[in-house]
Amino acid sequence: MSGFKTLFKQTFIYGLATVLPRMLSFLLVPLYTSPEVLSVEEYGNVSFIFAYFVLFNVVLAYGMETAFFRFFNQEKNRDHVTGTASISLIITSALIISIAALFKTTIASLISIELQYLNIILWILLLDALVIIPFAWLRATQQPMRYALIKILNVVVNLGLNVFLLLYLKGLSNQSTFFNTFYVANFEINYIFLANLIASGITLVLLLPFYTKLKYVFSKELWKRMLYYAFPVLLAGVAYSINETFDRILLKELLPVNVAETQLGMYSACYKLALFMTLFVTAYKLGIEPYFFSHAKSDNPQKNYAKILEFFVAFGSIILLSVVVFADILKPIIVRSGAYWEAMWIVPIILLANFCLGIYHNLSVWYKITDRTKFGAYISIIGALVTLVLNYLLIPLIGYKGSAIATLSAYTIMMLLSFYFGRKYYPIPYNLKKIGLYLSVSTIFSMVYFYNFRENYAIGIGALIVFLLLVFQLEKNELKQIVKR
Repeated sequence: MSGFKTLFKQTFIYGLATVLPRMLSFLLVPLYTSPEVLSVEEYGNVSFIFAYFVLFNVVLAYGMETAFFRFFNQEKNRDHVTGTASISLIITSALIISIAALFKTTIASLISIELQYLNIILWILLLDALVIIPFAWLRATQQPMRYALIKILNVVVNLGLNVFLLLYLKGLSNQSTFFNTFYVANFEINYIFLANLIASGITLVLLLPFYTKLKYVFSKELWKRMLYYAFPVLLAGVAYSINETFDRILLKELLPVNVAETQLGMYSACYKLALFMTLFVTAYKLGIEPYFFSHAKSDNPQKNYAKILEFFVAFGSIILLSVVVFADILKPIIVRSGAYWEAMWIVPIILLANFCLGIYHNLSVWYKITDRTKFGAYISIIGALVTLVLNYLLIPLIGYKGSAIATLSAYTIMMLLSFYFGRKYYPIPYNLKKIGLYLSVSTIFSMVYFYNFRENYAIGIGALIVFLLLVFQLEKNELKQIVKR
């Protein structure tokens, strides 16, 4: 149980590093969805560009972060691991961004992003790539507080600059020659990316002590082994980015020009209501990944892994049902304009999809600690194919609803495939009856309520109370043990 307590403590701190900043960034959604700032079409364009961010970040990282964790816990000389990973990312990032800068006009045309935005994006990508290993090192050396503070500051700066540039700069420019120097009319989307660029630059400055103290040793033999381990992770990451973001890209490409950006804007805004589940999954993943590796050689780690998934499903089920019940109370707070609310239909689907993704992350322990990362790539590629095929088939028929269904289908298939292969290569004694009960009851309650009794809070809150009592009854003994420890 002491291992669980450490895990929960680190997950809480990493949760602060992820949840609190993104809760602050929640303010950006009402800011961006305010008619005075961006139109629905402009917000759709911003969402489209950020979708490419995910893919580009994965390519620049090429699985080196996960490889760093694996070899940092495996190799005796950790300085060699840290130095090799850092030098590798510095060189490749600089090289890739330099080549992209030379061919930026062609790239902008190919991916339908205006050149003025791409110029800023390339710098952001470079800065973000340079902090990958420093952040990973903080996690690996169990410095969650420093990790959290830097992450939180990044988003606070980003948020503050967004608010200043989008809401106040125009007014100040009319009153002051100084501020008038910085104001440009119809420059809102550029301001969004400039805020991101400055925040990324400050983050790198705060992490520079890592580079000043780093022992710049590079082991070619170790690098080859790290690349061999990382390559399937890269493939999985590219596939993941397709699952996570290509619905936005395909909505813009497959829908008629006169409605594409509008539907994309509505879909992206209502997608944000699933952020509560995404935050939970992300925070849990940040805490769980080092735990998986560090406890792989302990006595009977499978038993702990099984209990961790059980807790995850219990908490995730509560989040799923809670957000669905209160979605219509949350929507005017997060998505300010009613012009976006037509896409509320997707909320339960996207919440469940991200829940399945979180379960998949938990199940993925088997291929990470047995060095069978190629299975992660295979599973993610299958998920990406499902995403692409279903989006191509469904978007022309039912628009953004098709994208939501495709996302849920892809993550569900990935979850089931990981469970199937995990039983074969690294059996873990999951309590399938209890996990299945939590997942099925919360899903049924959520879908029945939202699509049949939506905004009938007597039924919704009643269902939530019943489910909470069910979880408490089944987990009360475990919770008491954790509290006592």
